[in-house]
Amino acid sequence: MHGNIVLWCDAYILKNMSNIVAIVGRPNVGKSTLFNRLTKTRTAIVNETAGVTRDRHYGFSDWNGIEFSVIDTGGYVINSADIFEQEIRRQVELAIQETDVIIFLVDVENGITDMDISVAGMLRKSNKKVLLAVNKVDNHERYQEISEFYSLGLGEFYSISSISGSGTGELLDAVVESFTKTKSEGALDLPKFSIIGRPNVGKSSLLNALIGEDRHIVTPIAGTTRDSIFTRYNKFNHDFYLVDTAGIRKKSKVSEDIEFYSVMRAIRSIENSDVCILLLDATMGFEAQDMNIFQLAASNNKGIVVVVNKWDLVEKETNSLKQYEEYIKKKLAPFNDVPFVFTSVINKQRIHKVLEVAIKVYENRSIHIPTSELNEYLLKVIEAYQPPSIKGKFVKIKFVTQLPMHYPCFAFYCNLPQYVKEPYKRFLENKIREKFDFTGVPIKIFMRGK
Repeated sequence: MHGNIVLWCDAYILKNMSNIVAIVGRPNVGKSTLFNRLTKTRTAIVNETAGVTRDRHYGFSDWNGIEFSVIDTGGYVINSADIFEQEIRRQVELAIQETDVIIFLVDVENGITDMDISVAGMLRKSNKKVLLAVNKVDNHERYQEISEFYSLGLGEFYSISSISGSGTGELLDAVVESFTKTKSEGALDLPKFSIIGRPNVGKSSLLNALIGEDRHIVTPIAGTTRDSIFTRYNKFNHDFYLVDTAGIRKKSKVSEDIEFYSVMRAIRSIENSDVCILLLDATMGFEAQDMNIFQLAASNNKGIVVVVNKWDLVEKETNSLKQYEEYIKKKLAPFNDVPFVFTSVINKQRIHKVLEVAIKVYENRSIHIPTSELNEYLLKVIEAYQPPSIKGKFVKIKFVTQLPMHYPCFAFYCNLPQYVKEPYKRFLENKIREKFDFTGVPIKIFMRGK
């Protein structure tokens, strides 16, 4: 291969780009492998099991100075009663509607199948530019077998190997032939809000409701979402990325390789996000796995919003909402200064409140307090309630400053930093929260020598 292929923003959607390419085909022909090669990433899960990719997966590529978006789609299947395959088929059809060029991927190992013929017929009716790519042509013997694909009636085709990259240069030359050069926007440094939680709590339904379209597959079956899917939200003077993640289950419940990779991607999304929207199922209460996911976000110093979904299904009494919130906050202690939003995603109740609160938490995470203001307030607090003495030695804190980090970190300079224990650090954190609005954001306290 020649030219240059780059990833844009970890495969986020480039909404303003007119050059869009979709990779379609029946299951297990190598679409996700080709997607990963074009974007030079491993963001799409690749496995020999058919039907691994379910949602549309977006990435970014550049070939010979021409930029374009790439859409990875699930395997197209017809006449199937499987709920996932019905939804995958609908996602493929939506991807075809929004694309400029379609790469129709087939597999030389299995030759032409009835499914290939059906997909070819659908693509001919799409009035889009279709490029037929015969995959897995990685030796001379297989090259001799590709002539049969002329019978699909799509004209010339390209013999490639997604794994090795053989032939993909010629395919990309054809892809960008009708594209116009676009000026790169670069990697937009926008906030990233990840929707996290256990399986089947309504994460994909929430994202679909917020963006106003069925971009993500939703079924009653736990584990429907497998990849972490990025969607740019640019409405009402807001501009950020919403990230739909796979449900995170206990390690002991993760039984297949595909789910393991899905969970790892969800954890990586938490690590790379600014705010985590933790979705709970109101009918199931606050379970141990909810706590594990909360602690994962908190230990990574992310802003957190707790969203209690399916609130419409809970029998309510006076102060039910307040009591439910207090019940969860007790479990979250010591870090329980987090905002709560009670929603019914299916009824679209208070879903936009979720974004309002998430944006406020993001702003709280970015607050930087002037050193003079910190010292004026905190030194008086410390003077009134000093650290306990240990072995007859007294800790004297003389100076406080906020460190230049992406989340609130405070350094307290004193003579004996090793003698300041966790209870006093929590006291200082609570005093900081009383004066300044850090709701939803973990705070780190460091003791340093003078």
